Amino acid sequence: MRPYGWMLVLAVVVLLVDQASKFWAISALADGERLSVIPGVIQLRLLFNPGAAFSIGEGATWVFTLAAAAAVAGIAHVGRRLRSAAWTVALGALLGGAASHLLDRLFRPPGFARGHVVDFIDYGGLFVGNLADIALTGSCAFVVLLSARGVSLDGTPDQDMDAPTPSGGTATSV
Repeated sequence: MRPYGWMLVLAVVVLLVDQASKFWAISALADGERLSVIPGVIQLRLLFNPGAAFSIGEGATWVFTLAAAAAVAGIAHVGRRLRSAAWTVALGALLGGAASHLLDRLFRPPGFARGHVVDFIDYGGLFVGNLADIALTGSCAFVVLLSARGVSLDGTPDQDMDAPTPSGGTATSV
């Protein structure tokens, strides 16, 4: 299977695991129940978030719907150039998290393209998130690392335009 196919497989796995965990959270935590996982650090409690991280932009849910749709389309387009296993993992997790949030925005109450994201992992009262958030955050950090190391989508190091070439000259753009 080509890297693009593996990216899509990983994205579907992230999406399905996130949506299944949200289904569980809605059924198990719907009555305001709180489950302590690591006392004082991690607890499970159900929230429906109309905004972005930290509930920013609660009145602009439709903007987040458009942003998630653009992210999904952009990642799917860029992913066609993949030749790197590392970028395949990074973009697959990013695509899965963005697609899962897009599904929440499109199909959860209060209505189409205005849906609230299901959050249930409370990090010591600092913020509440979900598994898609973990995939998004981790993959964004991985993208930054790959970019900082100069790894291109095809897995080769990006050529620094001022670096000496094997012939002794410098690389130039045409």
